[in-house]
Amino acid sequence: MVVNCEHVWKEISNYLDDDVDAATRAAMEAHFKECKHCTAVLSGTRNVVELYGDDRLFELPAGFSRRLQRRLAQPITSRFGSSRTFWMLAVAAVALMVGSFSLANSSVFRRPDVRSKLAQPAHKIPPALMVAVSSEGRVFHVPGCKYLHKREGESPELMTASNAIKEGYVPCARCLRQYLSAEVECPRSRLGDEFALRSQEPVAPPPGF
Repeated sequence: MVVNCEHVWKEISNYLDDDVDAATRAAMEAHFKECKHCTAVLSGTRNVVELYGDDRLFELPAGFSRRLQRRLAQPITSRFGSSRTFWMLAVAAVALMVGSFSLANSSVFRRPDVRSKLAQPAHKIPPALMVAVSSEGRVFHVPGCKYLHKREGESPELMTASNAIKEGYVPCARCLRQYLSAEVECPRSRLGDEFALRSQEPVAPPPGF
C-alpha cells in the first residue's frame, strides 16, 4: 500500500490517535521517511496535541464539518493552487493554532487572583510605612497583626506600603483601618452591629397574652 501527501493529511489525526489499520500506518510511516513536508506537519500537529490535547477547547461553527469534508474531497491542486502553497498553508495553520493558545494562556486573559474578604482599597496609607505581606490572599498588614497568615517559625516579608500596593497587595481592613476611607468597614463588624440593633428591638408577645 502506498499513500500520497493528500492521504496523509486526511489521516494524520487518526494516525496520532492510533486509529488506523496496520497497513495504512506502515504506508504512512514509509511516506514520512521520504517526505520532509509531511514529517514537518506531523511534528507540528503532535506538538499541538501534546500541549493542548483537549479537543473540547475548540468551538467549531455550525456546518464546519460538512464544509471541511467538501474541501477535502476536492483535488489538492484545485484547493490550494499548488503543492507548495498547500504545505505553506498547513504549516501556517499549525502556527496559528499554537499562537492562539499561547495568547489565551497569557496574562491578558488570566483571571485576577482571588483576594481575602478582608482586603479593602487603600486610602491615605503612608507610602513609606513598613508593612508585612501575606501571600495567602495577597494582603499586607502592620507587623505583628494577629490576622497575618504565616507558617510556624516563618518570618513575614517586610516592604514599604507603596511597594506592596505596586505588587498587587491590598491592606488589611483591621490593622490598617485608620488609614482606610470612612465607608470601608470590616464585614464582621457590620454583622455584629446589625445583630446588636436587632437585639434592642422590642419583641412582640406571643398571641393570647
